[in-house]
Parts: sequence; structure tokens; C-alpha cells
Amino acid sequence: MGWRTDAEGWILLQPRAKSMRRSPTLAERRLWQRLRRDQLGVRFRSQVAIASFLVDFYCPARGLVVEVDGAAHNDRGEADAQRDGMLKTLDLRVLRVRNDEVLEDLDAVLRTIARALARP
Repeated sequence: MGWRTDAEGWILLQPRAKSMRRSPTLAERRLWQRLRRDQLGVRFRSQVAIASFLVDFYCPARGLVVEVDGAAHNDRGEADAQRDGMLKTLDLRVLRVRNDEVLEDLDAVLRTIARALARP
């Protein structure tokens, strides 16, 4: 499972992805510090375009997408479910964690991610 996007989509999403990598939320920044450089034994990418979406973190080797949801996602349940469904059609698994979980207990979030990585 590798990089998945069409050329046109990437051209449109690239500036936004670059901007989001440069200005992550506090929770995204803290999580990225622990995901980067193969610290969990696999490589993650940050702010990746997949299909017509930008995902927060993506592990191509395991087909795992990790989304860090802030307060803006409180009213987006249906939209997030549709998005997750589309990503699942690409044989990707989506793991959603809340900002407060990352900020309050990062080690627990990392254990959850490690368990998801261990599943086939």
C-alpha cells in the first residue's frame, strides 16, 4: 500500500498539505514527534493526500491512517464517517484519536497506535 492520489488532486492539495505540515495543532505536533523517524518501527508520513483527502498521519506499510480530531470534529460525525468509508474502500484502516487524548495521555495513544499497527 503506497501513496494514493491522482495527479490533479495532488496539485490541488499540495499547497494545503505543505501549510498544514508547517502549522500543525499542538496535539498533531506532539504526536508527530513520537511517530516520525520510525520510532514505532514503521515509517509514518504527515499530512498526506490520499484520494481527495488530506490525512493527518499515514503509515503506508500497514495501511493505517491516524486522524487527530479537535473540537471542529464534534459536529462532523456523519462527514467523518463518509470520509472513513471512502478510505476503507482503498483498503486503509482509520484510527481516530481526540486532541485531548494526545495532550493528556500521549503514551496511551501511542499504545493504541502500536496495537493497530500490529493487526493485519
